[in-house]
Amino acid sequence: MDFFSHDGFRLAYIDEGEGDPVLLLHGFASSVRVNWINPGWVKTLREAGYRVVAFDHRGHGNSDKSYEPADYTPSQMAGDAVACLDHLGIGRAHVFGYSMGARVAAFMALADPARVASLIFGGLGIGMVEGVGDWDPIADALAAADPAAITHPRGKMFRAFADQTKSDRRALAACIATSRQELTPAQMARITQPTLVAVGTKDEIGGPAAPLAAMMPDAEGFEIPGRDHMLSVGDRTFKAKVLEFLAAHPL
Repeated sequence: MDFFSHDGFRLAYIDEGEGDPVLLLHGFASSVRVNWINPGWVKTLREAGYRVVAFDHRGHGNSDKSYEPADYTPSQMAGDAVACLDHLGIGRAHVFGYSMGARVAAFMALADPARVASLIFGGLGIGMVEGVGDWDPIADALAAADPAAITHPRGKMFRAFADQTKSDRRALAACIATSRQELTPAQMARITQPTLVAVGTKDEIGGPAAPLAAMMPDAEGFEIPGRDHMLSVGDRTFKAKVLEFLAAHPL
């Protein structure tokens, strides 16, 4: 991976392929490799004729870490996304975020709408506005000395995911404290770019897609059949829908 710097962080990124650029923003406790390379998104988008740009969020993957919760607001991470485009000389891109990355994409669209051609929110529906539940047990699970002692189901799931991805759990605990800032219906209504909201029918984290899509003037919801929050990422029907959506909204 190559690196760019922003706001005191050295951030790792990839830039592959040619064509209209698609900026990929991964989810909490994930990384470019886990969210986008391993499930085949980079390959799928490149083969479809797109330039694929993706970076590891601050606190994740190969990027610099901080243990200060104040460093992980969605606005700051959206600033990293714009800085990545600036670094590569990209004026405008499709922006595709998954879970936490979808929230960052929304903040990016509100702060710098001219940079965002279209939006894809994966794994985050009405939870963008109504919240995604109590995540304090996840922070506790990340800090637990013995993972076998974790009893909270969602905490157990994210602790296993963090261990699997060899993440810095202290940085993730700081991130989870401030990265879940909710948006209001009025803010969602200001997002005028064509938007696809895609959430698995078994996703108990992100909330349904349709109610969030209904808040925006040019958005559609898509249910990823039979998939939960984790398994939706690489789903074939999701990929087909994204390619269809991008083709319908060229730069």
